[in-house]
Amino acid sequence: MTASNSNSPDAADPSAASSPSPVTDPEARFSSRSIRSFVLRQGRMTVAQHHHMEETLPKVGIPYRIAPLDLDAAFGRRAPKIVEIGFGMGETTAKIAAALPDKDFLGIEVHGPGVGSLCKLIAENGLGNLRIMQHDAVEVLRDMIPEGSLAGVHVFFPDPWHKKRHHKRRIIQADFVALIASRLAPGGYLHCATDWEEYAHWMMEVISAESALENTADGFAPRPDYRPLTKFENRGIKLGHGVWDLVFRRRAG
Repeated sequence: MTASNSNSPDAADPSAASSPSPVTDPEARFSSRSIRSFVLRQGRMTVAQHHHMEETLPKVGIPYRIAPLDLDAAFGRRAPKIVEIGFGMGETTAKIAAALPDKDFLGIEVHGPGVGSLCKLIAENGLGNLRIMQHDAVEVLRDMIPEGSLAGVHVFFPDPWHKKRHHKRRIIQADFVALIASRLAPGGYLHCATDWEEYAHWMMEVISAESALENTADGFAPRPDYRPLTKFENRGIKLGHGVWDLVFRRRAG
């Protein structure tokens, strides 16, 4: 994956405050359908991706609807459920699902080439514990994921929107973090990763302010074993670039 994860919140007003303010109701911020967790970008789909969109997505895809989703029924078993927001081309998602067969993963992505790519990986590797939703992550969490139902949420290398006037487009905002926290079971975790240091500190400030979550580390966390190094990340490390992981846990009670 790269630092341009597609599920980044868009807004009509390009101006931005220096930091977001929290809200009491985690769903109130997302009552308008004009708000999205992504910016639509065009991308060319390969023949293989198109094939798997037609052949595999009907088998592993979950359609969006405004109704609670029975996660156990969607996967055909009871197991911890983890959501990945903006999986890009899906390589990391597929590797994690393959390495953790005792857990179920729901990947959310809007862009066709990425969805087709992950469909291909699912078919080639026989990943029965991975499902896909091709829809806005905000609406999926708000409308379909029951409160307290998730064991974890992954947000890896989201678009950093590094210009200050675009900071309000970042997906990690106080109200969205509150929405995520409400969907986590007690002890469930939120794991974010970025290769932009300024965004890493933004994430730390925003997530630390969410009272329902507690940091599992003293500051930034070591990269958990389940998150594999990407080609992009390996290349950056060799060039001396940093990567920052944040792992927060839903408080009990």
